Amino acid sequence: MQTILITGAGTGLGMELALAYAKQGHTLILTGRRLDPLKSVVKDIHSAGGKAFAYQMDISNLEEVKQRVGQITAQHSVDYLVNNAGTGCFGPLTELGYEQIVTAIQTNVLGTIFLTKELVPHLLEKKKPKIMNIISTAGQKGKVNESVYVASKYAVRGFTESLQKELDGKIHVIATYMGGMDTPFWDETDHIKDKSRLRSPREVAEIIVNKDEELEIQV
Repeated sequence: MQTILITGAGTGLGMELALAYAKQGHTLILTGRRLDPLKSVVKDIHSAGGKAFAYQMDISNLEEVKQRVGQITAQHSVDYLVNNAGTGCFGPLTELGYEQIVTAIQTNVLGTIFLTKELVPHLLEKKKPKIMNIISTAGQKGKVNESVYVASKYAVRGFTESLQKELDGKIHVIATYMGGMDTPFWDETDHIKDKSRLRSPREVAEIIVNKDEELEIQV
């Protein structure tokens, strides 16, 4: 069994991935910007007989990432990093605020890079370490009213593909691409008019967990 660190684990896909991996007997390290949702997921995992821990962490804040990774690795032996946390940025480019743009790039791109860079030295000490980056189909093709979001996901795609080459034979790096899901991700936008047509995060999580030995997962 492994110890798996999942970012953005308080809701949506991150939460469902945590519950699915916990069912398999893995130990979960749950991180996110808000502690209360993380504690709720930890409670659910404990109630089901699993093992999980919660740590508040904003991945877009480099100093916070450094501090929290130091704390986590001092207390746990992490085998697997799942970079799931991200934020949306939707609408015509001319209508996007600069704060929205900075938040999307800071979280989706720099946050993923910051955390991965801090944790890689720790992972390199493990027998079968893994990194999974949740990228989305926005990292595969351009989309209307998603220019900045797509740009951020293309960046994560490039980062992931480069790590696959750089860490080949040392860390198994997985690129995961999935479409929209019915999660709180869409609560702050009307970009998706009919969420009922989207798949549930639980369904997507189960597919991902069953395929996480592959180099690329299409959901």
